[in-house]
Amino acid sequence: MKNYLPRVLITGGSGQLGHALQHHAAALEFHVTACSHAELDITDITSINKAITHYSPDIIINAAAYTAVDKAEQDREACMRINHRGAEYIAQACVKYKIPLIHLSTDYVFDGTKTSPYREDDTANPVNFYGTSKWLGEQSVRAYCDHHIILRVSGIFSEYGNNFMKTMLRLARERNELRVVADQITCPTYAGHIAGVIFSIIKQPARQGTYHYCDASPASWHEFAQAIINASRQHQELRVETVKAIPATDYPTPARRPAYSVLDCSKIENDFGIKQAEWMQAVESTAAMLA
Repeated sequence: MKNYLPRVLITGGSGQLGHALQHHAAALEFHVTACSHAELDITDITSINKAITHYSPDIIINAAAYTAVDKAEQDREACMRINHRGAEYIAQACVKYKIPLIHLSTDYVFDGTKTSPYREDDTANPVNFYGTSKWLGEQSVRAYCDHHIILRVSGIFSEYGNNFMKTMLRLARERNELRVVADQITCPTYAGHIAGVIFSIIKQPARQGTYHYCDASPASWHEFAQAIINASRQHQELRVETVKAIPATDYPTPARRPAYSVLDCSKIENDFGIKQAEWMQAVESTAAMLA
């Protein structure tokens, strides 16, 4: 008799994290189904019910999200529909079908005014609409679904989808100089590392609550960009000659960004034994894949 493989249903299957989850080595220990927006629309209760009935998952990972931070300032209705209502509908469905939920959230629920890493119980105070919509989504998950884990992550990059690393590489092929903000601090985090964290959580005894995960160590967007360029030069020709550090005031955007967006990951290490991976090694391997 074959061993039973737990059934994992992923929303947002065509996104960065959806792809990373499907291609992670740990996925072989599960029966993984990753649904695209067309296959499972989290803003449509009927679509959610149909997918759950069809796939009978043992756990759901909600990786579907509206992530265009600047565009969200204008496209508020769509952002709220996906990040808030979509999270609410998924949480309600998980209660209905008695399915545990892992819901992905963001460091942008915080305002960035601290100078030390944000803990899970620090007060949320988003400074942009994307962060507000994700915070409201978190609240809905907590309100409707007891058996949940909310995992806040930051600065996601990978070989999949659209992300900061890919943008920097595209511009580096087109321009002699890149101007990148140096007074906003983040934690670059490889999507494959997040996927590994999620599978580690699933394999351990059930817990509930909110957790933080990001790669080590904090860096400014300028430092992150410079690391991307340095690693990529080993694998492809780039036009760029300099990566200039600029203040955020020299690069106005529709959405404000937190000045300091670093997550404290001690809780996830204490509860699950999960240690932070290094993002620099992932930048080097991703640069090779994108060459």
